Amino acid sequence: MKESGRKQQKTYTKRNYMAKDNNIQYRPRLTDSQYRRHLEMEAWNNILVVGDLHAPWIKKGYLEHCIEQKERFACDKVIFIGDIVDNHYSSYHDQDPDGLGAGDELDRTIDVLKPWYKAFPDALVTLGNHDLIIMRKAFSSGLSKRWIKGLDEVLQTPGWDFVEEVIVNDVLYTHGTGQSGEKAAFLRALHRRMSVVMGHTHTSANVIWSVSNHDRIFGMQVGCGIDETSYAFAYGKTFSKKMVISCGVVLDNGKLPIVLPMDI
Repeated sequence: MKESGRKQQKTYTKRNYMAKDNNIQYRPRLTDSQYRRHLEMEAWNNILVVGDLHAPWIKKGYLEHCIEQKERFACDKVIFIGDIVDNHYSSYHDQDPDGLGAGDELDRTIDVLKPWYKAFPDALVTLGNHDLIIMRKAFSSGLSKRWIKGLDEVLQTPGWDFVEEVIVNDVLYTHGTGQSGEKAAFLRALHRRMSVVMGHTHTSANVIWSVSNHDRIFGMQVGCGIDETSYAFAYGKTFSKKMVISCGVVLDNGKLPIVLPMDI
C-alpha cells in the first residue's frame, strides 16, 4: 500500500475474510484498529445487558440487581441497551411544569450515574431515542453537531463507548427505536435474520425463538430499570401493562439469552 505523508491504515475488503486461528467472519473495509476491536468483541463469552435506565429516574435496587447477575453468570462485558438518560425537561412530549429544570435534571443525572460508572467502568451503550433528544433538537434548530459534546463527556463516563448498534457473536444489540410491542425484538430478528437484543419497550421482557432448517435465532426484550413512580412516567399510571424491571444476559458466545426479573 502506498504511503503519502502520514502512514495509511490497512483496510480489509474481502467480504468473507476468515481471521487466522479464530474462524471469524467480519465486515469489509475494516481498518486495523476496527479489526482489533472486532476480534476483542468476538471474545465476549458472557454479556450483561442493562435495560433502559432513564436517569435520574432509576428504580431503587436495580443497580444491585445488575451487579448480582453479572457476578452470578460471570459476565466479562456489559452493554447498556439505551436510554441511559431521560431528558424529561427537553422531551418532545409534555413536561411537568413543576419538575426539575434542565440544568438541575442533568446535575442529578450525572450524580445518579456515578455508582453505575463505578460498577461498570468499561461498557458499550447503544444510543436510545431519549439519549438523542438534545442532538435532535440541535439539528432541528440548525446547530452543527460539531458544537455538541459527546455523551461520555457530558455524563462524565469516559469509559463508556456510545454506539448506534453493535454486533457481537452474530447477535445484534440495539435500543429498538421505531419498533414496539411484545414481539418487537423478535420481529426485528426476523427482518435482519439474526438474533437481536433490544430495550425501548418498558412493559416487555421475553425471549422468542425462530428455528429453521438452516439457523436458529432469537429476539430478546430485556425490560427496564425505571422508577415508574417518578413524575416523568406519570403518563403510565393508568396503563394496564406495567413496566418489567429486569436485565438480561447472553451467554455461551451469543447462544443462550436469559431474562432476569428483579424482585420487587
